[in-house]
Parts: sequence; structure tokens; C-alpha cells
Amino acid sequence: MTTGSLTVLFDDPFWIGLFEMIDQNGLRACKVTFGAEPTEKEVMEFVDKNWNHLQFTQPIETPTTSESKKNPKRQLREAKKQMQLQGIGTKSQQALKLQQEQNKTERKQRTKTEREAEKQRQFDLRQAKKKEKHRGH
Repeated sequence: MTTGSLTVLFDDPFWIGLFEMIDQNGLRACKVTFGAEPTEKEVMEFVDKNWNHLQFTQPIETPTTSESKKNPKRQLREAKKQMQLQGIGTKSQQALKLQQEQNKTERKQRTKTEREAEKQRQFDLRQAKKKEKHRGH
């Protein structure tokens, strides 16, 4: 069973949407920047059009909780309480931070290889130039 939630909150200076998905693998999160405060209609359109293109983090293990049938009134109270809470869940923060760190290491690795390739290219050019100078002697 997969459950998901979307939290829209103001993260100065932009409005962001935090998608959380919990499935058998664990919790996965995705952060989207909206810019100006989105209306409900805009949020729904965004979800409809872009759901398949969202890049979620790698799953983070979450403790399994046995969901027993809850009273509908209790569910409503919990939903209202959750709507009043602001901020990103700590598990989601961890997932986003982990993804950010992975992207950072990949970017560092890529730039390092590019830098080394450029150094090698410059060295080869210098060697070729030296060979060209001494060719006629």
C-alpha cells in the first residue's frame, strides 16, 4: 500500500510543495518550488501534469505502524491538527538532505574528471607543440 501527502508551505521567499510518499520501501520525498502562493486549482493542475516527472529521494526506512481502523471523527481531528502544523517533517528533511548530499558528491566527481581531462588536453597540446618545433632540426 502506498500513501502520499503534499504540504504547501512558505519557505522565505518562495512557496514550496513537499511531496511525501510512503510505500513498502520506506519514505521518499520531493520538494517543488512554486514561487507565488498557489491556489488549490493550480496545485491540483501541477500534480496532474507533473506527477510522473517528480524526482523523489531514495527511500528512507520508516518504522512500520499497524494501522487499525480509526474512528472517522478522530481521523478528522488528526487531519485538522496536521493541517495546523507547519514545517517539513524530520524524515522528509533527512531524505531531501540525503539527496542533496548525493547530488553534491556526483557534481564534485563530474567536475573533477572534467578538470583532469582539460589538464590532460592542455598537456597534450604543449607536447604536440614542442614536437612541431623540433621537427625540422
